[in-house]
Amino acid sequence: MKKTLLLLVALMLGVAGMASAQTMTPLGVWTNAEKKATFEIYKCGDKLCGKIVSLTIPNDPATGKPKTDSQNPDAKLRSRPRLGLVFMQGFKYDDDNKWDDGKIYDPESGKTYSCYMKMENANTMEVKGYIGFSLIGKSQTWTRVK
Repeated sequence: MKKTLLLLVALMLGVAGMASAQTMTPLGVWTNAEKKATFEIYKCGDKLCGKIVSLTIPNDPATGKPKTDSQNPDAKLRSRPRLGLVFMQGFKYDDDNKWDDGKIYDPESGKTYSCYMKMENANTMEVKGYIGFSLIGKSQTWTRVK
């Protein structure tokens, strides 16, 4: 009887733990400290992706036309608009509120990096882009917009 009761309590605590982990999701709209843009993290298949949903300065000051992916190493992609650009992809849940194995593309430089997202709390997450090992790279703190 005691073993059954302990097992039942352990299962209930495990379910409660899973429910709280699910509330720490990166799904939604975010901005970084620079606040040049907002980004939507969304499901794409069984993984997570991210796209640019707004730009503080949507048009190129020199031309007055919408900003494009002008630094892309693929010349065919340089005319695509930055607004709506899918720049994050392939993130899968790892452990402890961390989504890993993703890629992040920087339209400012035209470079792509390995990346992970780690929820710090319900409205703040660390986004780290790196080459090779995650110990070396650049982290940003993103804040939830909605």
